[in-house]
Order: sequence, then C-alpha cells, then structure tokens
Amino acid sequence: MGLIQRLWAGGELPFRDGLYRADDTGLELYVDGPGAYHPDAGQPIPFRLGGPLGVAEAVAEDGTTEADPCFESPLPDGSGWITGGGGGMGNIGYLARLDADHSLRWVAAMWASNPFVSVRYAGTTAVLTNDWRNRLTLDLTDPALS
Repeated sequence: MGLIQRLWAGGELPFRDGLYRADDTGLELYVDGPGAYHPDAGQPIPFRLGGPLGVAEAVAEDGTTEADPCFESPLPDGSGWITGGGGGMGNIGYLARLDADHSLRWVAAMWASNPFVSVRYAGTTAVLTNDWRNRLTLDLTDPALS
C-alpha cells in the first residue's frame, strides 16, 4: 500500500493543493479560493491541473490534514463513486474518485475551495457544490480524472 492509500485509509489527505493518485503520482492543482467570488454564491470554481507533483515531497513539506466526508455518490455508469468533503479549518475541500470496490483512484485536495457537500451528474460530467453553493464542474472522461 502506497503513501496516498495509507493516508486515505487513515482518514487523511495531503495539505498541499494537488491531484493525488493511488499509485503515488500526482499533478499540481490550481483552484481559486472562495474569497474571489464569495459575494456571488453559485459561481463556478476555476479549476485546472498542472504538471507533475512530487507526492512524497508535498507530504514531507506541508504535512497532512483530516478528510471529513460530506457525501458519497455512485457514478451513473456504476463504475465507481465520487466522494467529497472538507478538512482542517473549514476552508479545505476535497474530492475523490473511488472504484466500484471503494478503493481509491484519486483524491484532489484544495486548500481554499471550502468543503464540497454534494454532486449531481450530467452524462459524464460531475457538478460538485461546495458549502457556499459554488460549483466545480469536472469532465470524468478527462484522462487525468478517469
């Protein structure tokens, strides 16, 4: 069992923004904090993936935080689950994709997104909502997220 799988099994996730895969590879993740659009709840959350992220280095440098789940929802095609929630001081949000057997595929940690509380699906798109009613839209067929 790798580092990310051990953290996930223990109810933790890395404290640095990133997309962390179960095989201990990762991608940088850029997401604006809710302060950029707070007065207008219901706005889209800007989200983009960057280059490779050193997973062990990120954990060693920034530590971990607890993962407090808010929801778990089956994917429409039955191939797995999306779960999400928050952690830390209330500003941290996370999303995770699980396989059909509930094993972790990836977890996206976002230091300033606020906790994610729900998901709805439109075909292969997941629309996630945080506790300020802002939306994050993910294409689940994107190779980085599939």
